[in-house]
Amino acid sequence: MRTKDLVNEITVEDRLRGAVWGQFVGDAAALGTHWIYNLSDLQKVYPSGVNGFEEPLEGHYHFGKKPGDQTHYGDGALVLLESLAKEGRFDPKAFGRSFVENFRPDVYSGYIDKATRGTLENYQAFVESHAIESFDFQQGADDDQLAAASRLAALVVRYRADPDLLTLVEQATRVCQNNPRAVAYMKFHALLLSELLSGRDIHTALHRTEEQIVSAEPELGLEVRRKTRQAMEETLNDVTKATLTFGQSCPLISSFPASIHALLKHPDDFKSGILATLRAGGDNAGRASMLGSWLGAHLGINNIPKTWRTRLNYGDRISTAIDKIH
Repeated sequence: MRTKDLVNEITVEDRLRGAVWGQFVGDAAALGTHWIYNLSDLQKVYPSGVNGFEEPLEGHYHFGKKPGDQTHYGDGALVLLESLAKEGRFDPKAFGRSFVENFRPDVYSGYIDKATRGTLENYQAFVESHAIESFDFQQGADDDQLAAASRLAALVVRYRADPDLLTLVEQATRVCQNNPRAVAYMKFHALLLSELLSGRDIHTALHRTEEQIVSAEPELGLEVRRKTRQAMEETLNDVTKATLTFGQSCPLISSFPASIHALLKHPDDFKSGILATLRAGGDNAGRASMLGSWLGAHLGINNIPKTWRTRLNYGDRISTAIDKIH
């Protein structure tokens, strides 16, 4: 049977679960190789090659975590997923309170990225002179990187057919990233994910999302669309070469087109897409989270390797929360 026919047989339920699981699997697979930019160093550290779920070595950003753990991205994604499950809806204040509580320096022992650090600082500065309950949790860091991209799948799954989806995406983004570029790219991310959840093929989903983003984001929509077109123009090159062209770093102007390119190069194979992304180095965890959600939505949960899904150390919590948001 042709791949296209197989994709057409995937149920909506499989796509919904695939989007969320794909996001967490992509992140966890990158744990040990995350933020290694020099590809020669990556080869020296892992001479047998990068095959996913490597253990972080001493001196690494995530040293102390074990294979199957999430990076700080995945830890934040779990906070959002469980907030949705507990509240039965998205509440930016509920999510924000839970995020601040989970990532306080005296509670969280993992790496604290710029978005998280700035969010905690802005929250602390506010509550020093205002009532805690009056904080709206829309004052996140001025950050245009991959924090929100690594956690939005559950929100889109919950609200995929809601006319207020993009409003909710903006609110969820601003909890930790009060930045217009981050908001614009996350709207594209959510729209693309929604199209894939509807069963559209990759190219149709991308073209439909390009059309929608310009009206949804008049100022930055053209930039996002241009980055998508640049990704399409690089499809003769492999993922590593294209990622080096766009840049391996965290800012969305680099990481977003690199992720779109990986989707175009590996549309029908979850494992090969994620591994190609990991092997390109840099902020591969953020890219793999976003790519994993797209591929999971496109291919369904059964096309995410079961051996990878069962490696997640928070798998039971993820599964329980997904059941609740459905």
